[in-house]
Amino acid sequence: MTLLVAAVIVHDRETDRVVLLQRGENAKFAQGMWDLPVGKSEPGEAITETAVRELYEETGLVVEPELLEVAHVIHCARGVEAPNGFLTVVFVAHHWSGEPENREPDKHAQVRWVETGRVPDNFVGTTASALRRYLAGGPQVSLSGW
Repeated sequence: MTLLVAAVIVHDRETDRVVLLQRGENAKFAQGMWDLPVGKSEPGEAITETAVRELYEETGLVVEPELLEVAHVIHCARGVEAPNGFLTVVFVAHHWSGEPENREPDKHAQVRWVETGRVPDNFVGTTASALRRYLAGGPQVSLSGW
């Protein structure tokens, strides 16, 4: 079974910043590394609803599902919680309400705006690649481990 995951790039085009989170020491994987707001789909949940829910749970930002645009798709052959692989749909949101805050301090060290030219190197590889490709207008699908 393949795990379905949603990630969200919140991109403020006026200031050319994105919302990133840094995984904390209690994170299930990639402790201390930067990442997009991201999380697993619940049974019976549409992937856009997963994106909206995870973004709100992690950052407090609110987006309307119909305003999400697909930015990238990641298909990995295996993962920490997905030995049979996972599919991550990476959305971009250009419209949201609220200010980013760390709503899961047990999982994340911080949540903040980062200028697109200053994205940290210490970033989860798959989502870093998706973010770079989105910002460059590059390929919209990436494979890992195949």
